[in-house]
Amino acid sequence: MNPPARWVVVTGVAVLSLIAVAGFATAIWAAWLFHDMPDASDLADYHPPTATRAYAWDGTLIGEFSRERRIFVPYDNIPPRLAQAFLAAEDHNFFQHGGVDYGGIVRAGAKDIVNIAQGRRLESGSTITQQVAKNILLTNDATIGRKLKEAMIARQLEHSLSKERILELYLNEIWLGYRSYGVGAAAYNYFGKSVSDLDIAECAYLASLPKGPDNYHPIRRKAQAMARRNWVIDQMAELGWITPQQAAQAKAEDLKVQPEPTRAKYRDADYFVEEVRRRGLATLGERINEGGYYMRTTLDARLQSAARTALMDGLEKYDRRHGWRGAWGHVTTLTGWEQVAKKSARPAERRTWRAAVVTGVGGGSVQVRTIEGQAGALAGEDVAWARAGKGIGSGDLIWVAPADSGPGFRLKQVPVVNGALVAMDPQNGRVLAMVGGYSFSLSSFNRATQAVRQPGSAFKPIVYAAALESGYTPASVVLDAPITLPGANGQVWSPENYEGKYYGPLQLRRGLELSRNTMTVRLAQGVGMSKIAGLAEKLGVTDHMDKVLAMALGSGETTVFKLAGAYSSFVNGGRKVEPHLIEMVQDREGKTIFRADGRDCPRCDAGFSGDESPRIPQAGAQMMDPITAYQITSMLQGVVQRGTATQALVLGRPVGGKTGTTNDYRSAWFMGFSPKMVVGVFVGFDDNRSLGNGETGSVAAVPIFVEFMQEALKGYPPDDFVAPANAKFAMVRGIREAFRPGTEPKVAIAPEGANPIGPIPYNQLPLVPPSAIAPNQPAQKPKKPADDVSGLY
Repeated sequence: MNPPARWVVVTGVAVLSLIAVAGFATAIWAAWLFHDMPDASDLADYHPPTATRAYAWDGTLIGEFSRERRIFVPYDNIPPRLAQAFLAAEDHNFFQHGGVDYGGIVRAGAKDIVNIAQGRRLESGSTITQQVAKNILLTNDATIGRKLKEAMIARQLEHSLSKERILELYLNEIWLGYRSYGVGAAAYNYFGKSVSDLDIAECAYLASLPKGPDNYHPIRRKAQAMARRNWVIDQMAELGWITPQQAAQAKAEDLKVQPEPTRAKYRDADYFVEEVRRRGLATLGERINEGGYYMRTTLDARLQSAARTALMDGLEKYDRRHGWRGAWGHVTTLTGWEQVAKKSARPAERRTWRAAVVTGVGGGSVQVRTIEGQAGALAGEDVAWARAGKGIGSGDLIWVAPADSGPGFRLKQVPVVNGALVAMDPQNGRVLAMVGGYSFSLSSFNRATQAVRQPGSAFKPIVYAAALESGYTPASVVLDAPITLPGANGQVWSPENYEGKYYGPLQLRRGLELSRNTMTVRLAQGVGMSKIAGLAEKLGVTDHMDKVLAMALGSGETTVFKLAGAYSSFVNGGRKVEPHLIEMVQDREGKTIFRADGRDCPRCDAGFSGDESPRIPQAGAQMMDPITAYQITSMLQGVVQRGTATQALVLGRPVGGKTGTTNDYRSAWFMGFSPKMVVGVFVGFDDNRSLGNGETGSVAAVPIFVEFMQEALKGYPPDDFVAPANAKFAMVRGIREAFRPGTEPKVAIAPEGANPIGPIPYNQLPLVPPSAIAPNQPAQKPKKPADDVSGLY
C-alpha cells in the first residue's frame, strides 16, 4: 500500500473511532440524562398546590392559607378571552402543534442572534406544553439537557393529556408576580376581581407577565407594562380574536391595579383568622397550605368589626385616663423628618391615624404637619392632656387623626395595656367574634386564647352553681363577715371584701350581686372544693383545679375563650358546648371532611311528605340541672340591675354578667351575656403589672362590653331568658326566684306581735359592723401569706 493510501486508511480509522467514541459518550450521557426523566402521565391526576380559603358564615372571604397563593380555576371556567390573551402572547399555534413548535424554534433562534449581539435575554421558543413540562416536572436550569427533556416530555404530554387539560395546568401553575400563582390568584391580587369579570385590557396585562413579572410591574414600571399589554392586544387583533375597535378601546384603557395584593378585603378578623389557621394546622397538618380546602368559619363579620372597635376604643380610653406618655420620637430639624417617621409602625387597624411632627407650640396652641403634608392644630383638650402628662414640644413625632367635626387633628397614643374580647353563641359554642389584642399588626399574641390569667370574681358563678346543685336554694343564707383560715407554712389567710365592708347574713343572690369574698369562701367551705373543682373542669374552665379555698375567689388561671364557654352553660340550660371557630371543611371536590356539628339527622335529606319534621337532639351533655342554670342566670341579671355592673343597664334589655378584678388590679374582667350571646372581656398588661388603683372590672371591662352590645344587638327584640317548664317560683325579699320542685319556700303565717311592716328588702339592709357579727375576731389583722388572694374581687 502506497503512503497516501495508508494515510487515508489511518485517517478513516481515526475518524470512525472518534465517531464511535462520541456515539458511545452520547449514549452514556443520554442514558444518564434520561434515566430519571419524569413520567408525563403523572400529570393526568396532578393538582397544583392551592390556597385554603376561609370564609365567614355569610360567605365573606376573611383569609387564605398557602405557601403559593393560587386559586385553581377549571378550564371550563376560564373565560375564552383570557385564554386567547395567553395564547396570543405565548403560543398562538398551541392547538395545532404536537408539543414542540419547530417553526417557533427557528424564529426564536434567528432573534437570538440579534439578542446575543445586543446582550439581551435569549428567547426559548418554548410552547405552552413545554412550559408546563418545565414548570411542573423539571427545573429552570438553562441547559441543553433540560431543553431536550422538556421537548421529550412535551411530546408525551400531548399524547397523555388533552389540549384543554394542558392549557388548564399552564394557566393555574404559571408565576405571575404580585404573590400570584395562576390566573385566579392574579385576577384577585392585581384587580380585586374573579377571572370571569376581567375585561380585554386586564386579560392582556396578565398575559404579558409570564416573560418577567418584575419587568412589567404595574406601578414601578407602568410604561413598560402598558407597552407589553398593548402588544398582546395587537396580537389578539391580528389573530382575529378581537375586533380592531375592541383593540383600540382596550389600549386606551389605563392600567389600574390594587396598591398591594390582599388575601381578603375584610381585614378586621386577623386574630380570628390566625387562630383558625393554628387549629386547622393541628387538624389537617401541612395540607392546609396546599389542599385548596373550603373552610366555613363561625365568624359574624358585622359583630367582629364591632368587637374590634369596642376593644380598641376601651383600651384607648383606659390609656387616656392614665396620661400622655410623651412623643414616640423627636427630630431636631424639620428637614427629612418623614424618613425618621416612616421607621415607626402605626396600628394598621387605625387606618385614619397619621404620623405627624409638631411644627410650633405657643399661646395654648400646638401646630402639626402630617407625613402627607397636611397642616393644622391639635384640639385644645388634647393640648391640655399632653401638657398634664410628659408635655409636647416642637420636633416631637406623634400620631394624629382628623377631628370628627371641624378642622384640626386629635392627638393619639398607642396603648401599652392590652386585652381581649370573645363573643359566642351559647347554644352551640360558635365563636361569633374574637379580638385577641389591641392591634394584630403590633402583636399577634392572641390574649383571648393564649393569655392564661386569674379571672377573679368572674369565677364565682361556678361556685354558686355548685352550691345550688348541692342542695342550696336562692333562699339560702350565708354569713358575710370577716374570716380567718389556716394557710400554708403555718400562716393564716384572711380574705377581705373589696371595700372592707361586711353585711352579715345574706341570701345567695345578694352575695353574688355584691361579689362578697368572705361569703363566697364560707359557701365554698359548705359545698366542698371537690364539687366546685369538678364542675369547673366539666365546664372546661381548666383541665385541673387545685382543691383549695382560694380557687373559689378565682385565683386559678384560665382564658377568656374557655370562660365564655363555661358561661354558655348558664344561658343554654346547663349543657356543655364545645367552643369552636371552624364550622365545616370541604376538599377541592366539595366533599365534607370535617363538620363541627356531629349530630345525626336521619330524615333531613328526605323530601317533604307531610309527616312530622325531623327532630334533632340538642348538642352537648347536661352539666347541671336546667333550673340551676336559670337560677345563676337570674342572679347574674341582678349583678347588672343592682350589683357591680349597673353600667350595662343602658342597654335597656335583659342582660346578665359578672365582673372580676384580681390582686393589685392586675386584671379586669367582665363576662356578660344576653339570651342569644355570651361575651367575655379581659383587660390587662402583658407583663401582669397593676392596671392602677380603682381599675376594676366594672371600670375597665364593662364599658367595652356595653359598647359592643349596643352595636351587636341592634335590630333584635329584647328577648327575655326562658325559664325551665318545671321550675317553681316564689317571692323572696321582693325578688321572684326560681326553685326546683319541692325546694321552694312555704308560705307561713306571721306570729302574733311580729313587725307589721313585714320583712325589709335585702338590698336595703343596714350595714352591720364587723364587731357586732364576730366579736371574737382578733383586733389586729393577721399577717398575710405571700400568696395572698384577698384582692380578688
